[in-house]
Amino acid sequence: MSDLAALAHPSVFPWIALVAGLAVGSFLNVVIHRLPAMMERDWQDQCADLRGEPRPELERFNLARPRSRCPACGNAISALENIPLLSYALLRGRCSACAAPIGLRYPVVEALAGLAGLYCASRYGFGAAAFGAMLFAWALIAASAIDMDTQLLPDAVTLPLLWTGLLLNTAGTYVDLRSAVIGAAGGYLFLWSVYWLFKFATGKEGMGFGDFKLLAAIGAWIGWQMLPLVVLLSSFIGAAVGIALIVLAKRGRGVPIPFGPYLAAAGIVGLFWGPQLTRYYAAKLL
Repeated sequence: MSDLAALAHPSVFPWIALVAGLAVGSFLNVVIHRLPAMMERDWQDQCADLRGEPRPELERFNLARPRSRCPACGNAISALENIPLLSYALLRGRCSACAAPIGLRYPVVEALAGLAGLYCASRYGFGAAAFGAMLFAWALIAASAIDMDTQLLPDAVTLPLLWTGLLLNTAGTYVDLRSAVIGAAGGYLFLWSVYWLFKFATGKEGMGFGDFKLLAAIGAWIGWQMLPLVVLLSSFIGAAVGIALIVLAKRGRGVPIPFGPYLAAAGIVGLFWGPQLTRYYAAKLL
């Protein structure tokens, strides 16, 4: 048996995907933290260019530079302190230098990414469908966390996700290409229409353009047939969470709530269990 065949074996591949997912989750935490800051710097540079001013002289900052460090004391995080889940447990959720608390989001993102890798590998087996599903889940985890932190859904996440879904479905990996193209267009146009109807009716913006692009990306992966399920699920979850925040957390009704995480959760449900759910409810209705 070749090395590749051994790694692709159904009893081995899911555990490799779990470990890879944990490592990817650690990287996703970097993306979640740094990508919005990179976008802000880019906007500042563009504004300076428009004003005819020199760009601000700032430390080089991207997904690779500088090294990760504690936001409280600036202590550089060593490789041993960056092992997914294990380092957080050994450090008891605190910085080794200043004992400042480390956000719970870090191990949560790592755990979710690892479990996504494990599930996708177990469900699809070694192949394009498994790797694509992992990429889909990981991208939605990152997009959701960024949206919760900043109420932004970066094009750097949503647009590559859309094109990747269409490319994978040229081979019918999840749905046929026709369904994927209509799903991408339909997802964008549906929320675009809702946005403008709400704005004409109230004079306010009910959602951001990033939500249109995210639903378009989800439609490109799972096809137009799953869009009603995604919209209904995300709306239901969003309404339930919004009511809970207003009632329990005393959050004002005028405080915006990011919609991206609910679209992402519904998109994952649609990819993995959408056909079964639609068949179940269709049978109940008939």
